[in-house]
Amino acid sequence: MHSPYVYRFTDLVVYNTSVYYIFSSIEKIRLSLKRDTTELEIVDFGTGGNRTKSIAEITRTSLKPARYGQLLYRLTDYIKAGNILELGTSLGLTSSYLAAPSSAARMVSLEGSEKLAEIAKANFKLLGITNIEIVTGNIDLTLTGVVDDFSQLDLVFIDANHHSKAVLAYFEQILRKIRSESIVVVDDIYWSPDMEYAWKTIKQHPRVTSTIDLFELGIVFFNEDLHRKNYKMRF
Repeated sequence: MHSPYVYRFTDLVVYNTSVYYIFSSIEKIRLSLKRDTTELEIVDFGTGGNRTKSIAEITRTSLKPARYGQLLYRLTDYIKAGNILELGTSLGLTSSYLAAPSSAARMVSLEGSEKLAEIAKANFKLLGITNIEIVTGNIDLTLTGVVDDFSQLDLVFIDANHHSKAVLAYFEQILRKIRSESIVVVDDIYWSPDMEYAWKTIKQHPRVTSTIDLFELGIVFFNEDLHRKNYKMRF
């Protein structure tokens, strides 16, 4: 049985099928990116090497599908997040979904690649989204200062380095500004056995009260009124 809070959350956030005006605008940009054969050389701080990919390939293989971006939009809107942090901007579509519910929200997105960040900024401009600040550079080095600059964090989306050591280090950093009502979303929780380990470790953290496992991503709650429980749901 779900708690009343989790029941409302799943009804209004996870399984809500409402369509908002910005959805079609973001998805039109996705279609354009899928046709862009421009090659980019990207610095991968996770592996320590460079890789070359086309914008179209990045769009097809690295961006979250529309329904997950729209889930994050509903999540941001539902909790009225005023302070949002994203780890991993990429081409900026998920960032746009996170920031779009309120132009008054403050959002900072961290991205390792300058070239990806420039494309993301162009996409924000096309969408008229002005409340996203991108910080570029190795997230291992930039995260502490960014977290320090927030009074609190209402919503955090972790979609950067897919190694457990990095993910768990990021999680510990952001805990400094997490409050009871905050929510953290961890992407690609079953991407590898190592990421499964990171997800399992996060679920067992003493400050975590409940989690929702949607397979593609995990949602983490800190609300002290919730009973400690880990839910698995189809999405």
